[in-house]
Parts: sequence; structure tokens; C-alpha cells
Amino acid sequence: MTATVAAPAETNAMFTGDEFLASLADGREVWFDGEKVSDVATHPAFANAARTVAGMYDALHDPETADVLTTVDRFGHRTHRFFAPSYSAEELRGARGAIEHWQRMAYGWMGRTPDYKAAFMAQLAEGHAYYREYGANALEWYKQSAAKVLFMNHVLIDPPVDRAAERIDVRDVFVSLDRSDDNGIYVSGAKMVATGSALTHATFVAVNSGVAARMEPGRDDDMALVFITDMNTPGVKLICRPSYEAAARSPFEAPLASRFDENDAVVVFEEAFIPWENVLVYRDVALAKGFYAESGFFNRYNLQGSTRLAVKLDFAAGLLLRATEAAGTRNFRAVEAAIGEIIAMRETVWALTTAMVAEPEPGIGGTVVPRLQTAAAARLFNTNAWSRVRELFECYLAGAPIYTVSSPADLDAAELRPTIDRYFRGTGVDAERRIKLFKLVWDALYSEFAGRHALYERNYAGNQEQQRLDVLGWAEARGDADRMRAMVDDCMADYDLNGWVTG
Repeated sequence: MTATVAAPAETNAMFTGDEFLASLADGREVWFDGEKVSDVATHPAFANAARTVAGMYDALHDPETADVLTTVDRFGHRTHRFFAPSYSAEELRGARGAIEHWQRMAYGWMGRTPDYKAAFMAQLAEGHAYYREYGANALEWYKQSAAKVLFMNHVLIDPPVDRAAERIDVRDVFVSLDRSDDNGIYVSGAKMVATGSALTHATFVAVNSGVAARMEPGRDDDMALVFITDMNTPGVKLICRPSYEAAARSPFEAPLASRFDENDAVVVFEEAFIPWENVLVYRDVALAKGFYAESGFFNRYNLQGSTRLAVKLDFAAGLLLRATEAAGTRNFRAVEAAIGEIIAMRETVWALTTAMVAEPEPGIGGTVVPRLQTAAAARLFNTNAWSRVRELFECYLAGAPIYTVSSPADLDAAELRPTIDRYFRGTGVDAERRIKLFKLVWDALYSEFAGRHALYERNYAGNQEQQRLDVLGWAEARGDADRMRAMVDDCMADYDLNGWVTG
């Protein structure tokens, strides 16, 4: 008789919103505007974004949303559905639903929310053996991540310095091993660009597929590192870009930038100490190269990213509908075509996410992950979608977004208000609502915040050439290209110089 193994007792250690905000006061070194930030949760450059993320954590505990957002993993941790590995298409669909719910809380405008890095961390539950002697570290980090729903960022890209040189010749800038001892390793170098990192608990450090392809055993061993570091590690500093949140004068003028700005930072390591328990790959070029493809991260992050973009495209379609209605151009034939195009893009991305969850492929240890080829197709489509959205807004709203006032103070000026009410009204909407709407349009498509989002969407998943090369490479590796060639060969076999060969 086979003994029944009791399921582990359920635990719930997930952060609440207040606990998340409190966890950020850990002594991390964040530089902004020439000063060290003492508390990112209250600093004007980060506070509203921090509160937005805190709301997502609170939703994990809200009785009305907890079932949509959470599940219990095989270790007994109640966690966000995407933070646990999926073992069936049904579980993967549930994970997509949890991603969608969080993304709708930010209207699709925050790409590196905690569920993003869960695309990788969840796979450590079953895939920890890949990391060999450091496999126990990987499993322990999974448990920590799932139990608390840790907010993690990652840095994979070398800074844009001497990239034409061999990496080993730029080790004064690129992350490299300084030394090691019985307690851990010491590393120095910089990585870009850690989106949202000031609000995260830890950083995952590795190399992406393009960088790894240039590495050679025996030469690049000191740079063949994969590790995780807490944000308050001595020797780790974040140097942040300008804050669009801090620059926003009011929600009325910058409703997106003032609360959804995921400040990007350069992460610098200066003799930073990484304990052995945080190391996943140490001086092993083959493992450093292979983790990206073997971990399931690529398959899963494209599900998270596609779901987020699908929500953002919902928002974009609604915004163009409202803006053209207010301009009185909604029923113009060309305008209707533009709106239809955005809606079709929205449907395409949603359909890709449905394909990813409905027809997954086997992952590590009995898990399932989105099919690689579908994830690659989504990656390529998505990074070119937003530029087209911006083009359509620019063409079909024309100058309407700059037909506005300088600030809400103009609306409060008693002498000026009657003039504004008369000349700034829209079609079927009063002046205040029309101005409010087009301030939102400006923030979404034309502001500095919007420009950063355009850059983000275009470069979200690596360089454009590599995206296309990966699609071709995987088609060759998985037999798709051979089947495509065979289809052409079959067609040519139907005839010869004398006519049809087949009946």
C-alpha cells in the first residue's frame, strides 16, 4: 500500500501594501538629483508609483480579488498565481487572469510590476537542478519569492560602452568577479537598465542571449556570473534617470506620469559582496549562456508582457474613441479606420496570449509554459505595435492635443473661465472635461513620459535584429522550417517538364 503524503500546511506571508512600503526602508543606496534618497516610499520621485504597487499587494488580500489573484503552490505558500509554476493550461490561464487584473490597476502603463520577474522566479521551483551545486540556492529563492510575492528587477545588459570590444577588455565597466572567499563573491561593474528598481526588493543579475553568445570558456569565466542581490547590499547603488512623477505638477496635467512612472536606473556594483547563498552560476560560461533558454523565462515573460500590452491597447483604443468623439471627428471614414486598426491590434495581442495559455508546451519538471514559437511571435509583434499607435494618434488627432490651457489655474481664474468655457468646449462635452481628456492624451502619447514609453516598448525585448533571428533560429531548431521547405518540395513534386505528375 502506497503511503499518502500529506499536503504542506498553507501559509500566507504575502506582503500587504503597508508592509511593502515599509520594506523599502532598508538602507538601500538610491541616488536622485545629486542626493541619496533616505526613503523612496515617501520621496516625490517615487512615492506615487510606490503607492500604486502597494495597491496591487493589497489586492492580494482583498476578499473580492484574492481568488482571481492567488493560489497555493506545492510548498503550501499562498501566492500570486504567476509566482507559482503552472502545471496545466488551466493553471496558466489562471495566471494570465492574475496578470491582467494587476495590469488593469495601472491601465497597462507599468511594465515591470512584481509579476514580471515571477516569469523567471517561478521556474526555479522545478528547475533549480539546472544550477547544479547552487541548485539549493535557486530553490530557496523560489520559496522566498513565492511566499512574500517579492518585487524583483533584473539587469542583463552591458552599458553602451566599448561594445565592439571583447567583454573581458571592458571589465572595468562590465560586471566582473573581483575575488571570492569562504563567505561569497565580490563583484564590480555596471548594468542597465533596472526599470523600477528603486522600489524592488532584489536584483537578478545575468547576461542576455546576445551578450552570452560572445562569451568564451577560459576567457570570460570571471564574467560568467548569475546571482541575486538584495537592494540594500553594501556597494550596490542605483543612479536614477529624471523622474516624470516628480516633474508632474498635478494629476490633472499628468495623470499617468504622476503615478505610473517606473523610474529606470543604472545599477553599479563597487566591490559588492554577494554571499554564496545568492549565487546561481559561478565562473561557468556554458551555464551562464544556457539559463536564458533553459529556464522558461523567455516563454513566460512574453505572456506577462503581452497581457500587459493588451491592457494598454484597450486603454489606447478607448482613448482614441473618446478623443475623436470630443473633437467631432469620430464618424469620419479615415478616423474610423484608425480606431479599427488599434482595436485589431488589441485583438491580435489578446489572441496571442490566448494561444500561449491554451496550447502550451512542456516545461521543467512537469510544468507547462507558453509555446516558444508563439512567445517569439508575440515578442516581435509587440515591440512594433506601440509606434504604430502613436502614429495613428498623431495623424488623426492632428493639433487637437495642443488646443489646451497652460494649467488648471486657468480654469480657476474667474475672469478667464467664461472664455475657456466658450472656446475650449468639445463636441458634447464641456471645456473642463475636454481639457482634462486631452491632457490625458498628451501624457499618454506626447509627453516626456510618453517618449520614454515609446522607447521602452520598442526595446522591451532586445534588439530588433535578434528578435527576428530568434524566430528563424527556433523555426530551424524545432523543425518548422523543414516543414515549410517540405511543403514547397511537395508542390514542385506535383509536376515536371511533361506536366502533372499526380492525378
